[in-house]
Amino acid sequence: METLTLVLFLTLGVLLSAVIDQIVPRVSLPLIQIGLGVVIAIFASSTITVELEPDLFLVLFIAPLLYIEAKNADRLALWINKGPILALAIGLVVVTAVIIGIALHSLVPSISVAAALALGAALGPTDAVAVTSLSKQISIPERQWGILRGELLLNDASGIVMFQFALGAAVTGTFNVAEAGIDFLIEFFGGLVAGAVLGYAFNLILRKIRDLGVENATFHVLYELCVPFIVYLLAQALHVSGIIAVVVAGLLNVVAPRTSSPSIARMNIVSSNVWQVLSFALNGIVFILLGTQLPASMRYAWSDQTVSNFTLIGYIFLITGILVGVRFIWCLCMEWWHARHPGHNGGEKKQFGSQSVRDALIVTLCGAKGTITLSILFTIPIFMATGQRFPERNLIIFIGCGVILITLLLATFVVPLVAPKRERKQSEIDARQNYFEVLSDILRTVIEELTAQQTRANRRSTRVVIRAYQDRLAAAKDMSDQDDGPFTELRLQALTWEQERTMTMIEQGIVDHDVGYEFLGRLERMERLTEHRSGHRFDLRRFLSHLRILLVRTRLALIRQLPDSQLTDMGEKMRRLQEDTARYVVDILRAEMAEGNVATEDASKLIMEYEASISALTSSRTSVTTSIKIADESDDIRRMAYYMELEQIQKMYEEERINRQEARTMRDNVSLMMMDLDDTL
Repeated sequence: METLTLVLFLTLGVLLSAVIDQIVPRVSLPLIQIGLGVVIAIFASSTITVELEPDLFLVLFIAPLLYIEAKNADRLALWINKGPILALAIGLVVVTAVIIGIALHSLVPSISVAAALALGAALGPTDAVAVTSLSKQISIPERQWGILRGELLLNDASGIVMFQFALGAAVTGTFNVAEAGIDFLIEFFGGLVAGAVLGYAFNLILRKIRDLGVENATFHVLYELCVPFIVYLLAQALHVSGIIAVVVAGLLNVVAPRTSSPSIARMNIVSSNVWQVLSFALNGIVFILLGTQLPASMRYAWSDQTVSNFTLIGYIFLITGILVGVRFIWCLCMEWWHARHPGHNGGEKKQFGSQSVRDALIVTLCGAKGTITLSILFTIPIFMATGQRFPERNLIIFIGCGVILITLLLATFVVPLVAPKRERKQSEIDARQNYFEVLSDILRTVIEELTAQQTRANRRSTRVVIRAYQDRLAAAKDMSDQDDGPFTELRLQALTWEQERTMTMIEQGIVDHDVGYEFLGRLERMERLTEHRSGHRFDLRRFLSHLRILLVRTRLALIRQLPDSQLTDMGEKMRRLQEDTARYVVDILRAEMAEGNVATEDASKLIMEYEASISALTSSRTSVTTSIKIADESDDIRRMAYYMELEQIQKMYEEERINRQEARTMRDNVSLMMMDLDDTL
């Protein structure tokens, strides 16, 4: 029960952090999660205890997190910035570990050189979540952003491998430079080979399984989820670096199918969503675990009578100062080299000056420590090979936690003062222009993905969907200079006319109650989504009407569950009702437009929409076989396109190109179209 309670606390903490992050966007998500962890530790210390096995922690957290980072890495940016990335990811990690190791051992002689080096190596990896959070608030220069993203991936592997060697020396008490160097090369290059071989082996197995006819999203996602864990464990069994192997497998991403089809595209979308959830959950859990460890670490360190509390705080600030100072000097030298040799890194020639110093400072302060650092600190064993307790383990973890906290605070509150803020458009005209620019980018991305995934078998149906998106793209360009408020009002009025017509037909007995109220429920959902966009306030009359429709539809749903239910397929009746109400609205719109009661451009546009719907409903009755064939060919592709669009909307929101209300409006539009697709009978 204690394990279950811990899992529930951690999960609830991650969920709550997501809510708080939306309410307090200026505080980085890692800091919020650390705070929640502290709260859990204070109020639930008697209920739960956090004790994780080091090896289990490595495979459970580090392996999937590194695989996710490698899987989503920009390979082109990695290659373009390979020089500075390798300098930060390998050279700086080694130099920082050595300097911090020597300094810490000099400050606290009870911490062995190897253990101090282990802490220095653990402080090498930077945190992806913290850097991504910063990119939403500030404008990081393109080159610096590419370097940071590449460093995030590669310095994790180099830092962990160096940490493991230093920790092994600290645990056994023996260290031979020559043997360590040979072992490091074997583990490093062995990990490279193992990652490539195992990755391609997984790809081959997946192809053979697909040849047997096993082709569904559930199997694909579960298969891919197993890859980082199995690659890590097999590499460790071969006595090579499991961390390097996982990174290589992630970079190759060999389990992704090379062919394109709607089913594979849907699998890739599901896979992407699952990995996003897993990444967010694992990162959140580790930061909350950090928060739960802070009170215990502070209590143990505070109770140690050999070191004063002010001295402990001084250690943390001193190690942080060394870490930041060494990184800044290193980044400054990189900027100087880049100014002198721009062609080596694919950049343009520039002078070394104040801007170079500023760029170096941005890269320095963006190197916040977090998930990986904490994860590997937790792997420090309690006992050494001799059976004695690991000396100063609590102090090392305490210093590490303190450095993580300070670097996160620097990244959250100091970097925005140094780096330029993202430009935000203030006027309503600019905001509207930005909205349609983002919408156009989303539609273009969906069109590009659909075009790339065309096959000979689905080309005709795919082109139909692409043409629909091209029409929406053209409309978005036209709407960028127009106010759609009156058009939204007119659409709501048209839905009201459809509801009134349906109620009249129900009362006159022209339409069955079950068909009529089913259609009213559909109109109610469309009205609700449209109101979200226009910002309508609560209306009691409309609410009571919606409540009556809900009660009747609930009764009909219960009747359908009865064994002797007389309700049959309502497809044809529903189509006729939908066609009738559409014609009714078209007649009213034409009359209103003739009398000058509505704007001609808005009314004509809405008339065209309803006439297109009437045409589709009429043609769908020509042949049942043709209708089924058309649905089989196009519905799957259209639904896939909607999922792509939703994914792009979320991406734009996370990048803060649109605000929460704009994202909600876009999602509502897609929901309307998906509802239209699902309701087509």
